[in-house]
Amino acid sequence: MENLLETPQGRFKLQRLPRRTRELLRAWDAADEYLLQHLAETAELSDGRRLLIVNDAFGALAVALHAYHPLAVSDSWLSQAATRLNLVENGLLEDSVQLSSSLETPQGPFDRILVKVPKTLALLEDQLTRLRPQMTGTSRVITAGMVKGLTPKVWELLERLIGPTTTSRARKKARLIFANVDSGPEIPLSPYPVEYRLEGTDYLISNHANVFSRDSLDIGTRFFLQHLPTRPDARDIVDLGCGNGLVGLIAAEKNPQAMIHFVDESYMAVDSAQRNFRNAFGTSRKASFRVGDGLSDSNRDTCDLVLCNPPFHLHSAVGDQIALRMFRQSHRALRKGGELWVIGNRHLGYHVSLKRLFASVELVASNRKFVVLRAGKQGLRASNN
Repeated sequence: MENLLETPQGRFKLQRLPRRTRELLRAWDAADEYLLQHLAETAELSDGRRLLIVNDAFGALAVALHAYHPLAVSDSWLSQAATRLNLVENGLLEDSVQLSSSLETPQGPFDRILVKVPKTLALLEDQLTRLRPQMTGTSRVITAGMVKGLTPKVWELLERLIGPTTTSRARKKARLIFANVDSGPEIPLSPYPVEYRLEGTDYLISNHANVFSRDSLDIGTRFFLQHLPTRPDARDIVDLGCGNGLVGLIAAEKNPQAMIHFVDESYMAVDSAQRNFRNAFGTSRKASFRVGDGLSDSNRDTCDLVLCNPPFHLHSAVGDQIALRMFRQSHRALRKGGELWVIGNRHLGYHVSLKRLFASVELVASNRKFVVLRAGKQGLRASNN
């Protein structure tokens, strides 16, 4: 079975989140298998050692190593939800693994720290910097990843922030990097969050390490901001997949009567959005900030305008499945007469998917790379939910 992980620690049925019919991707990769095999063959996890797991995508490591009562840190709400789900579905106690968000610094010391290399190396830098004081001279960091993701920068970060490294042989295109703690160098402070002034405004933007385009305004968002709508009748506006919240911030400026709702599955994204909104408006504007699976928990007919710049990927999965899920959620949450505004790369063809859900789909603006689309809910069609 594709969803059955067989390891020396046991056999575990694992699922990815969000769930999809006919899921073709596994909830683990070869790096997870390699790391679990290594731990079984060595004395790395003898009794009494405190274990920390970082960036476990869907709980494969936490579930397999539940007997050691690890602490698992992730920036992904979906990762944490998948870990809880997979513990329960394997008949394990949820409290056998303690879950923590990336905004919290785990309190050590930890004897073994298992790190899956994240897609964003800034996140790895921030994590290693904040975890370094939680290590002792006998602590050991084991980093696992697919070879294509283990760039020289990963080695540089480990050796600069932790200590000397050695590496395993590659196996199934996966590799392990072992870092022993060097007690000599002074522990640096994390350079994150970073700040910049939003062009053409007085807004100071603060971004955590795992926020997309954290150092400057990306070209897609810049184009979207130029075409955001003014809707005097809008009571509730959602910045869906909000990232650092710039879209919702400018929407608030254009629609002073509306309540703005910021939603993302990244803890760092939502915290950045909240910082930026409060920096801009103080407590004079009402807004909500929620970490979760998009609008899946929202009631029907609860918002008037959804603004969305869909992500291309979730963990290792690349494609339009997350965008399509956001479109379906938006259709369900919008009130009659509500609109979904989307920006995307021209080649993605989002208009085709939107026309299957919405009665009207119009091109608002375009350039050589991006399109801005408006999908209206008036005259409802079936939403395929």
